[in-house]
Parts: sequence; C-alpha cells; structure tokens
Amino acid sequence: MRILFTGPAAAGHLFPMVPTAQALRAAGHEVLFAGGQPLDQLRSAGFPITEVGDGRTIREVFEEVSGGKIRYVNPDLTQDEILDGAATAFAAASRPTVDGLLDAATGWGADLLIYDSFQGAAPLVAAKLKLPSAIQNFGVTSGHSMVGRLAANLTDVYEQHGLAGPAESLAINVVPAELGGDADGLRMRYIPFNGGGLVPPDLLHRGTRPRVAVTLGTVLTAMDGVRAIVRLIEAAASVDAEFLLAVGDADLTPLGTLPANVRPLPWVPLAELLGTCDALIHHGGAGTMLTALQAGLPQLLLPQGADHFVNADALTAAGSALQATSEAVDSALLTRLFTDPALRAAATRLQAENAALPSPAAIVPTLEALATAAR
Repeated sequence: MRILFTGPAAAGHLFPMVPTAQALRAAGHEVLFAGGQPLDQLRSAGFPITEVGDGRTIREVFEEVSGGKIRYVNPDLTQDEILDGAATAFAAASRPTVDGLLDAATGWGADLLIYDSFQGAAPLVAAKLKLPSAIQNFGVTSGHSMVGRLAANLTDVYEQHGLAGPAESLAINVVPAELGGDADGLRMRYIPFNGGGLVPPDLLHRGTRPRVAVTLGTVLTAMDGVRAIVRLIEAAASVDAEFLLAVGDADLTPLGTLPANVRPLPWVPLAELLGTCDALIHHGGAGTMLTALQAGLPQLLLPQGADHFVNADALTAAGSALQATSEAVDSALLTRLFTDPALRAAATRLQAENAALPSPAAIVPTLEALATAAR
C-alpha cells in the first residue's frame, strides 16, 4: 500500500505521526509526507517529502491573518475561543495546500491518507477522491471536533469542489481513555519522537540529587521567549534539586544570573532527557506532556495558550500533575512536585495505562483493512 501523511509544518503536529509512519513502513508499505514550509523538522524523520502550498511558511500565513501580531499567550481567553482562533489561522494555512495535496494523492496513487486535524485540506481531499482516511490525534483534544472547526472556515472551498463537508475519518488516539481524545477512535500507545540530538554523557544516568527538567517546547520560546519561567528560576535557587533548562537556543537574558543548581542545556531529545529525571515543568504542550507521561514523571504545567489549558486540566484531574500560573511558582510548589507520593503514584499509573495500549505496529492491520475495504 501507499500511505500519504500530511499535517501543518510544526513539530507538535508532525512528530506524533512518525511512529505510525515508521510502523507502516516496517510492515512493508510505502510512506510519503506532504507538507508546507518550513520542512526542516520533517526532514529529520527520514521519510520522503513532497512540498505542498505556495511557499510561505506557516508563520508568514499566521502573521497575515493576525495583521502582523501573532498572539500565542492567551490567559484571558477560554479554551474554546483559543481553538476557534487557531482554526481560523490553520484554515488559512490549509487553503493553498488543497491543489498540491490533491495532485500528490492522485499522482502518487495513495491508498490511505493519514492527517493531522489542523490540516484543513486533508479531509476535503479525502472526500473529493473518496480516499480512506484517518486522523492522527496528537493529544487530549478531539480530532473530529477540530476537523469541523477548520471546515467551517473553508465552506467556500468545499462548495467549489462540490462537497457537502469533510470525509468521515477514523481517529487514532494516543492517550489513555481517561485523558480524552475521540471516544469512537482507535487507541494507540504514545511513543515519543523528538528528532535527533546529542545527549551529554552525564545525562545518561541519574544524578546525586533530584533532577527536574524545564522546557517550553518549540513554539512558545520562538513567540514569547522564556518569560514564562522567570519566577520559576528565581524560586529554584532555594530548592534542593538540579534543574535542567531545556529551552534550546532561546535568549536566557530575561532570567538574569542563573542559580548554581540551574543548568542550561543544548538541544537534547526530550524522551532521552526525561529518562534520568524525577519530574518535568513545562508549558502544557501535548507532545511534551505525553513524553513525560510515557516516562512516568510527575509534571508541573504552566499553561500559556494553544491547547495548554485543556491538557493541564486533563492531567491534573488524573492526579499526576500540578498546575499554576507562571507568577504563582514558589519553592514549596517545586519541592512538592518531586516529593509528593500521590503525584508519583498517579504518574506511574498513567505510564502503565499508556504502555498497555496497542503499539503502532499492532494497529497496522486495522489501517490496512481501512484502505483495502474501499477497493
């Protein structure tokens, strides 16, 4: 079979697809990714890529939609308002990919289309070509719901193609049922893919005292720098633990002089870094959260925007995480994060629930059947 994958040009949307694509390729199927600019993060996955779109980056489209003022940190908006705004922006980014994705699917002869729910052209293409399709969810939010939100911004494009709406697609969830996803979809074990990178030798084993990783993902640091953790770094100075600051090449100037127990790191694949940590502090991005879940770590979430708030609510309800505003972080909260046995027990339970889900390889027969049933 030939399986075409597509999603927005952002690590948080593309990377969750990689284990599924790897499993399909290992089973003998051909895999092709279709994506817009920038393509650098997708290249690291090692799959062939065909470019779709008009050459603009996703950030350039977002800047046009927002009048040059992209707002990523949205503490004053509801989660629904944030998702509606995201749907508008991602729909605009999807418009120029429709023709290219149609050409890729027909020219390459795709048997199955697997897509991220924020790629609004994909369910249109699947409906137009009557192509079997699946939504690769990336977190706790509903893929079906987001497909609907984007389609509502693309009604004119659907009408141009003589379509009433998006194709019906199978949802692939990567979270235990208690955290969310689409209730009628498949459940698959979350396996992190963070790209390549060097791991310092001393981070391959545990340290002599508790170790807490701190990260802000790939998008927040580009949009807002490290402002979300200024208070955290101040509070860390009086905590008996080592804090590993994994924010890539972000400008650390707003943090001032770092305490002796705070160590900035170069880019390190998060899954490897967390293997020798006792807890994780982060912004609430789905990929970051699920990588820590897979590692069995208690988490402190400092939600800023995007899907951060719904992620934080789901994880705190499960008992494995704490949630706070950036300004509310203090030494007592940081100490509780890696010493509270209830947090640790809940994190271990979620880790086991994730491990008990079918592997990507185990769902390959279902995807094969989805594709062949339409022939």
